[in-house]
Amino acid sequence: MDSINEILKVLKNFRDEREWGQFHNSKDLAIAISIESNELLEQFLWKDPSDAKVDKIKEELADILAYSFLLADKYELNIKDIILEKVKKNALKYPVEKSKGNSKKYNEL
Repeated sequence: MDSINEILKVLKNFRDEREWGQFHNSKDLAIAISIESNELLEQFLWKDPSDAKVDKIKEELADILAYSFLLADKYELNIKDIILEKVKKNALKYPVEKSKGNSKKYNEL
């Protein structure tokens, strides 16, 4: 079993033992991702990035990833496949020769 499937199994088992599946509809999972993302941003608010607490970043990132994995599972999306597909699309939008060392958006290159 690959790592992604192991993670999904643990997450779903945790959810199912508590009968929380009823609350994990697509809308609420998406909202949870957004809320947890904002909690991650809060770790950097009014600070130099080097002053952010890594243990809090780890916690918030774990929450974001957990809800993301559950949302992908709800739509039967293969996490590895969708990430690799997105990287391919981004490679076309951001060719190395135009974007290397450049932070401009693809439509500004």
